[in-house]
Amino acid sequence: MSRSSKKGPYFDPKLLAKVEKTGKSGARAPIKTWSRDCTILPDFVGVTFEVHNGKNFIKVYVTEEMVGHKLGEFSPTRVFKGHSGGKAKAAPGK
Repeated sequence: MSRSSKKGPYFDPKLLAKVEKTGKSGARAPIKTWSRDCTILPDFVGVTFEVHNGKNFIKVYVTEEMVGHKLGEFSPTRVFKGHSGGKAKAAPGK
């Protein structure tokens, strides 16, 4: 279920204030955030975020193609280690 279009995109006002503050100061340090549901705005382009995935922080550099997506989409929460089964097993009788 998506957010109503009349409401506009959701963004964290504190996060936007941090982005504007770093833009004025010219600092290149990544911004730590737990706000995975925050929509990426055009103001975020060129900023590096450290997005929490539940265990640690994943660095995400925002580009123009990411505008409109959520920060959490670029910080996976699960690790795929492969399907179970016999990868190296030889078939019996051959």
